[in-house]
Amino acid sequence: MTFRDWLGRTCSYIRSDGVQSGLRRSADEFKRGAATRIDPYVPGEPIFAHDWDVLIVLDACRPDLLAEVAESYDFLPRRPETVRSTGSSSWIWMERNFTTDWANEMRETAYVTGNPYSSDYVDPSAFALVDEVWNYAWDDDHGTVPARPITDRTIDTARTHDPERLLVHYMQPHFPSVPDPIGSAIDIDTFGEQWESIWDDLEAERISEERVWESYRTNLEYVLDDVALLLENVDAETVVITADHGNALGECGFYGHPPLNPHPSVRRVPWVETSARDTMGYEPSQEANRVDPSDGDVQSHLRDLGYL
Repeated sequence: MTFRDWLGRTCSYIRSDGVQSGLRRSADEFKRGAATRIDPYVPGEPIFAHDWDVLIVLDACRPDLLAEVAESYDFLPRRPETVRSTGSSSWIWMERNFTTDWANEMRETAYVTGNPYSSDYVDPSAFALVDEVWNYAWDDDHGTVPARPITDRTIDTARTHDPERLLVHYMQPHFPSVPDPIGSAIDIDTFGEQWESIWDDLEAERISEERVWESYRTNLEYVLDDVALLLENVDAETVVITADHGNALGECGFYGHPPLNPHPSVRRVPWVETSARDTMGYEPSQEANRVDPSDGDVQSHLRDLGYL
């Protein structure tokens, strides 16, 4: 878009929305467009560029959120290290990490995931094993995949297949929050034209940042309890706890995790190294009924998570 184009659109917005709203709309459009153009020039660190035996992805986890709960978990440092993620949303993170540059590493990796974007951005033949847990363990009441099915399938995969590398993708603390649901994202009946995510609610000041943070934090604690269980039931010398992206809470006017955005609030993620030892103290559930999803199922699950 040229400057003349932008100026013309700004005038159009002012005529239709009024001066204040029109200028705000134009500035927002300019800001988002600039972020999209800059993003490809802000590189991140591919996950396979690091050495690890198990990599645990906590979807949409900010480093400062993790630091806030660290004292309750002995495997977390009070000040987690950070890295810059390759993307500001899950599908971009997958697209930029799962490339032919890392074909050898991917071939020895088992991937257990609760994120429905795997249907479009993960080639199962490129991995040692891909377990799309969202296929058969989606919880319609919560609008997400709970933590325990991911934990169960990961422990079973580790014990049964003993892969060289194990990549684990939990959906929490990404909203909707399992233990503390807030906003419209939890209600499947609101999807469609009237649906808005918790980030829309925050931006429109229909909910406070304190309330969003409280629910966000509770959801992180919920999944970390399962991470603690996982670390006691797999063997791994090097375990890394990280995230695919973060969440913006109004920094520079951004909310949530817009795609193609280089802002640190969405691209800076934790990178915590620990270890794991299988004490055989937990037996994972084998009750999951595996089914193949239709395209409609995939789209519905992505709407549950606020991606559509």
